[in-house]
Amino acid sequence: MTTFKELGLNSQILQALTDLGYENPTEIQLKAIPQVLSSKQDLKAFAQTGTGKTAAFSLPILEQIDANSGDTQAIILSPTRELAMQIANNITDFSKHIKGVKTLAVYGGASIEDQVRKLNKGVQIIVGTPGRTVDLINRRQLKLQNLKWLILDEADEMLNMGFKDELDKILAVTPKEKQTLLFSATFPREVESIAKNYLKNPIEISAGEKNKGTDQVSHQYYVVSERNRYAALKRIADVNPDIYSIIFCRTRRETQEVADKLIGDGYNADALHGDLSQAQRDSVMEKFRNKALQILVATDVAARGLDVTDLTHVINHKLPDQIESYTHRSGRTGRAGKEGISIAIVTSREKGKLHPIERLIGKKFISTPIPTGKEICQNQLLKLIDKVQDIKVNETEISDFLPSIYEKLKDLDREELIKKFVSIEFNTFLTYYQNAPDLNDSEHMRGVDRNSDRGNRRRDDENMTRFFINIGKKDKLNPARLIGLINDQRIAKNIEIGQIEILDTFSFFELDKNYEKETMSAFEGNDVDFEGRNVNVEITTKQRTGQARSGGDRGSRKRTGDRDRGNDRKRSGDGDRKPKTDFGGFGRKRSGAPGTMSKSTFGSDQNPKRRKRI
Repeated sequence: MTTFKELGLNSQILQALTDLGYENPTEIQLKAIPQVLSSKQDLKAFAQTGTGKTAAFSLPILEQIDANSGDTQAIILSPTRELAMQIANNITDFSKHIKGVKTLAVYGGASIEDQVRKLNKGVQIIVGTPGRTVDLINRRQLKLQNLKWLILDEADEMLNMGFKDELDKILAVTPKEKQTLLFSATFPREVESIAKNYLKNPIEISAGEKNKGTDQVSHQYYVVSERNRYAALKRIADVNPDIYSIIFCRTRRETQEVADKLIGDGYNADALHGDLSQAQRDSVMEKFRNKALQILVATDVAARGLDVTDLTHVINHKLPDQIESYTHRSGRTGRAGKEGISIAIVTSREKGKLHPIERLIGKKFISTPIPTGKEICQNQLLKLIDKVQDIKVNETEISDFLPSIYEKLKDLDREELIKKFVSIEFNTFLTYYQNAPDLNDSEHMRGVDRNSDRGNRRRDDENMTRFFINIGKKDKLNPARLIGLINDQRIAKNIEIGQIEILDTFSFFELDKNYEKETMSAFEGNDVDFEGRNVNVEITTKQRTGQARSGGDRGSRKRTGDRDRGNDRKRSGDGDRKPKTDFGGFGRKRSGAPGTMSKSTFGSDQNPKRRKRI
């Protein structure tokens, strides 16, 4: 087996890798490191999430960096501040034995003055988000005339977040004679286009098949009615007592709502999204990494910088708007050789969205019934018995109490004692789930009654207004370009963008209903055109496509827009109610509720005031 030493790395780097517990290079490292060391040719590299991309591009750069020069020699662009911080920390660890090498992360949400002061002291490697990098360039504080390497990490996500203009500005001030390295977990057409525009005759390497999911992850789906989505989520958690999971939501609002419900129901959970301050986000991520949290509810963007290797599950509370994002989500589990499970919770009408994802990842989703109360009780009981077997007895402290305990229990035989002991913990579970309903969607299980689901969809969309726009695939429109068009109208800050549907000659999109007038006014007043075609936007009451025929009723006329590039795509939460017969199991405090894990079982309860007794 090839070692890092055989790849041509120096002793300082090898010592750092040994300190970090790195033993052998991964496939992408085996291919990328020798290529970057031996050639100045541009590189286009595909590697799935969790396969060691950071080391693949940073180790060969550290091998060649001039530590005696304070010039910025390498810049790594990352879509989010969390990921930028993670990359910078990794490079600092890799270079800790190389005297004079400095790495700095630059990103929004932190003091730009502090970052400028550090830059002025001389930094060889910059890891930055596109927005803050452009700010520093505009202030003439970031000088790139001596740049040797430009790395685009997670290029697909930077495009999804609308950073193309920033990338163009940064590329424009970099030297022509440099090596550009593009790394991406997926390669949609837009990324291929960026590679064509920014890279010169690149070498292409791949660790695994493009856009395919890792073999370590199995994919399951549960079909529910909209009103039971949250209840199903809790049962999935309850049937897996040792779950350590990220629940992905599409919007910040949905993320916070789901997290608040879980916390209120006693789960050891918290939220991670862009509306939190940097200090709040750092605190939540640190608790999750340390397993003081068992479940993290997050948006796609916020979770990009979270490097956790032993997640048991990734749960899609709702599927992402762009199917490539599913690959990123599922790639958070099944890392470092461990197996993981990616779960999608869908309604009958959303099942069709699984097919293009299956084609993308090269795997089939397994239809799985929502756990019954009996299954949950069985799993929780076995978990309890495992805890009893593994518990360490403090003989010194307990010995004084044992005589009186033995006296009280002397009339019970072994079987009776076990039954009573187990029932103390377990009776609440049995009672709670005794009459628990079947949450599996009857439409999915016994044929589709389409009319019943329509009512649920209207309730789910009550916070959004649906708009028709007269451009589509034939106009080269895609979701990213449509979002950019909406953003260009500058309707309002932090406006929610909901579902987007691109058809051949026209499309539909959803925006926060509170901005209907502003949206219509923006499009009507700006004389908007797209690819030379005049744009017409109208409010429509027609139900979503997915079932839409071409043409069709467009509803009454009106019009849209917003721009906040780093923000998540937004959409209203589902507003589900908690069924009285269902509950959250793991990580809760003991208080009559059927808790499954005490504080000592899985980290500490970091926020006891937010707990709710049931």
